Amino acid sequence: MNKPYIIGVAGGSGSGKTFFLKCFLEHFSADEVCLVSQDDYYFPVADNMTPEENKLYNFDLPNTIDHEHFEADIESLVNYKTIYKKEYTFNNPHAVPKIMEIKPAPILIVEGLFIFHFHKIAEQLDMKIFIDTHENVALERRLKRDLEERGYSNEDVMYKWENHVVPAYQEFLLPYKDSCHKIVINNTNTPEDIIKVTDDISDELREKVLS
Repeated sequence: MNKPYIIGVAGGSGSGKTFFLKCFLEHFSADEVCLVSQDDYYFPVADNMTPEENKLYNFDLPNTIDHEHFEADIESLVNYKTIYKKEYTFNNPHAVPKIMEIKPAPILIVEGLFIFHFHKIAEQLDMKIFIDTHENVALERRLKRDLEERGYSNEDVMYKWENHVVPAYQEFLLPYKDSCHKIVINNTNTPEDIIKVTDDISDELREKVLS
């Protein structure tokens, strides 16, 4: 079999990666595309943390990710081998993680904050997509998500944003923006804008990879 066509999708917290990927995946069947997410490769350090320890711990650093396991699983998918991975539950003590079965496909999507920074991963990417969002828009989305879905306080969210999220974005992601093949501007909450972008990219891929 030919090597899968590998797409890297990266963007800062609150950039809208999740919605972009949801729209993108809807263009393909399960046997045409598979997705592997950096978030599922955090080292399991948060289980016994107090809320204060969790607040101070910086999850926005490359060394919080088991990148060797991440790279090995990508390599398995490149070689058309199925992988099994425990879902990451974002430190939610009430969530029961699922064991995910990820089957290989002709199109492999790799997503996460550090995928361009991890050189072994970046070198394999056939297409790099950067989701670009104004900082104030991203913060508004982050606040909404973390307060409503993850149970953090406003103080905790702002502490992490100022001390962890923004510095990590500026050091480990932003420098790679200009080397990306596609930059997707996502400053509105208008779904049609992102849907149109994913329509165009999926058409391109159908012609290039699946025809």
